[in-house]
Amino acid sequence: MVNQPPAFARDIATGDYYEQRADEYDEWYLGEGHFAARDRPGWHEEVGHIVRLVDDLPAGRTLDAACGSGFLTRHLHGLVVGIDQSPAMVSLTQSRLANGVAMVGDALSLPFADTAFDRVLTGHFYGHLPDDERAAFLSEASRVASELIVIDSAMRPGVAAEQWQTRVLNDRSEHRIFKRYLTGSQLSEELNGAEILFDGSWFIVARTTWA
Repeated sequence: MVNQPPAFARDIATGDYYEQRADEYDEWYLGEGHFAARDRPGWHEEVGHIVRLVDDLPAGRTLDAACGSGFLTRHLHGLVVGIDQSPAMVSLTQSRLANGVAMVGDALSLPFADTAFDRVLTGHFYGHLPDDERAAFLSEASRVASELIVIDSAMRPGVAAEQWQTRVLNDRSEHRIFKRYLTGSQLSEELNGAEILFDGSWFIVARTTWA
């Protein structure tokens, strides 16, 4: 089990975990529930910064890939579409989009035409993907939009860059999730020289474009 090949977007157990986690997902962002006891200096300030960064993006046709609960999706402007493999997450996102649409779908095989969007945004999805899934996602993102913005977890001292994590939900059930932490230079290199928009203690944001 420990040495199993990493998977995320195509892993059935991972999908079940996020379906179960939907109603409590935002506790991570908000520092509530069992996250309230965590020592995360500067966390709330960085969450606020990320929200403002998303809110300040120019209006356009934006796809939020692996939109989760819609915590960030709701701050996008213009034509907004959220996609996630979890029906429960999609339902939450749709409830938060006054004029947008959320739908169940596969971020590694996007059900949209070429150049259907101006921008793909993804939060805390890219950093979970192993090599093969990451390549598939980047191929799809570049197919449907000319811009990609990645929001993910920043590398921190004492944290393994790549690991399996045991996640515990409020019902005490445990789930194994593949996770990567990224430095600015690493993320920029993986995204072909992406511009780093934010490089904090907890979050990192990069923007790349394709011709």
